[in-house]
Amino acid sequence: MNTGPADVLGNRGLSLVARDRTTVVAAAALVVATALAWVGLAGYEPPMGLAGFLAGWTLMMTAMMLPSIAPLALLYRGPRTRMAVGYLVVWGVTGLIPYAAMEWGLDPALPIVLALAGVYELSPLKSACLRRCRNAAAFLMEHYRSGPFRLGVEHGVWCIGCCVGLMAVLVLAASMALAWAAVIAAAVFVQKVLPLGEASAWLTGVTLLVAAVAVALA
Repeated sequence: MNTGPADVLGNRGLSLVARDRTTVVAAAALVVATALAWVGLAGYEPPMGLAGFLAGWTLMMTAMMLPSIAPLALLYRGPRTRMAVGYLVVWGVTGLIPYAAMEWGLDPALPIVLALAGVYELSPLKSACLRRCRNAAAFLMEHYRSGPFRLGVEHGVWCIGCCVGLMAVLVLAASMALAWAAVIAAAVFVQKVLPLGEASAWLTGVTLLVAAVAVALA
């Protein structure tokens, strides 16, 4: 039987009670996995080398980014675990970039990092990526032919486009401090999940630009 949009959106093949039950289970799994990731992150001391760094980075991305896929995960009726793994694999691979930046001693001035991140938050590319990330139903309708792992990868790529400015702040300005990771995770969640997400992205961009000017003049 061919897979169609109705299958991935859960409009057939499951009773209403069954759909409600799987949604509750998926929501609980997201909460538990996120909480465990934060607990593990608080006590994690990565060993030296690339493998240790990527393990810590992936754990951090799990804690920060997993809640933001809640709309997609709760709406999707395929194997959610495989979809989440695909999503986190993409974020784990991005850890190669901050690792290379540290190995090369990349240390741009703080006002430059904040200003560039602020400009990106206000850019059309950011807006386009954010719209794709926020509209889970449209995303599933467009990518319904993708398997669960590939679906997670595809969503993760758009999510990276949405969050690259904030991740630059995390790595280059905040030194991946746990407190700042929590702040940025909250900003990502507001932008991607809560109402007025695009307005909050605009506010984040303006805040970063103001902070850049304040730091430069201090």
